[in-house]
Amino acid sequence: MAARPGPERAELVEMLAELTNRPASEVPERLGSMELAWLVHLVEQRYDTRLDLTDDQLAGIRTVDDAREVFRAWLTASADG
Repeated sequence: MAARPGPERAELVEMLAELTNRPASEVPERLGSMELAWLVHLVEQRYDTRLDLTDDQLAGIRTVDDAREVFRAWLTASADG
């Protein structure tokens, strides 16, 4: 079975730790607009793509797990299409 494309939760937490200069264990689950913009930027860089997310998709991202699901769904769809 092929691995699903996209970041794992731990990878997103590490990205946020880099932004906030905190240990990964201290990264909060909830995301603000700056954290979300940072994650989008880094995922685009690491996966060599542009996340062309809709306003509704972006508005639905409130937590690290939300971001993981949206990013992975978008990357999966773009890989299939």
